[in-house]
Amino acid sequence: MTAITEDGVRLWASRSGEGDPLVLCHGGPGLWDMFGDMAAMLGERASVIRWDQRGCGRSQRCAGPWTTDRFVADLDVVRRHFGLDRMALLGHSWGAQLALSYTLAHPERVSTLIYVSGSGIVPASHWHADYTDNLGARLGDDPERLARWRELPKRDPEHAILQWTADFADREHALEHARRMADPWFDINYECNKALNAETAGTWGSPALRTGCASLDVPVLIIDGAEDIRPRSAVDSLEEALPRVRRVVLPKVGHLPWVEDPERFRDALETVLGGTSRPGGLHNPLAAVHDRLVK
Repeated sequence: MTAITEDGVRLWASRSGEGDPLVLCHGGPGLWDMFGDMAAMLGERASVIRWDQRGCGRSQRCAGPWTTDRFVADLDVVRRHFGLDRMALLGHSWGAQLALSYTLAHPERVSTLIYVSGSGIVPASHWHADYTDNLGARLGDDPERLARWRELPKRDPEHAILQWTADFADREHALEHARRMADPWFDINYECNKALNAETAGTWGSPALRTGCASLDVPVLIIDGAEDIRPRSAVDSLEEALPRVRRVVLPKVGHLPWVEDPERFRDALETVLGGTSRPGGLHNPLAAVHDRLVK
């Protein structure tokens, strides 16, 4: 399907499964939807809507604008395209930031926010140096891979694939997982990435953002992988600010928890998607999977 924005940009979108609507926001900025496994996993529980952000993936290449406000407006175009009054909204990584921004702007249109592997509401300067150190350390467990990553041009797809291996705690299968992320491959939109990261550096961490989160009357589920190389302490800021929040930390899992621990990830989501665990599943998914569960 194609959703058309007010300024005429064509956005790729897809819907599958049955149930209440769940809209997914992919990471990046500048990447594309990689939620095929998640959509299949949740197809019996929700009507899953996926989309590629403007200028990215299967959506129309365009000249921007690359701003959070524009991306929030694009997400609302997707909502209207599928005729949704309200939706559960799941964002991963940068997409978690986008989903939070949308929920702050339109809380009446979001039934539940599911915030997966985000980086909280502090400035990136609070955690990015540790992330860089952790990236080098994890890639360094395979010296040949690290050397190859360093010598490849940044825009080479293999460079991205090798870097993505660091997002997985399971080192034996990390390269396999990363190659699946890159299939199909679309050129990374580095202009989009640079602009949105620069905007975040200037706006994230503001008192207004914290105040907005503190007054947000929408239930929020935070899901982290305990071994994500992005410091999970950065997410503490968001957790502390939100009045209606649960947080699940999955052990032995990195940045893509639905890939490395799909059963427990689905069990956690079922607690907010209105279902009960499947036969033989966990009676109380949140209690069973959490390293830390608060509020």
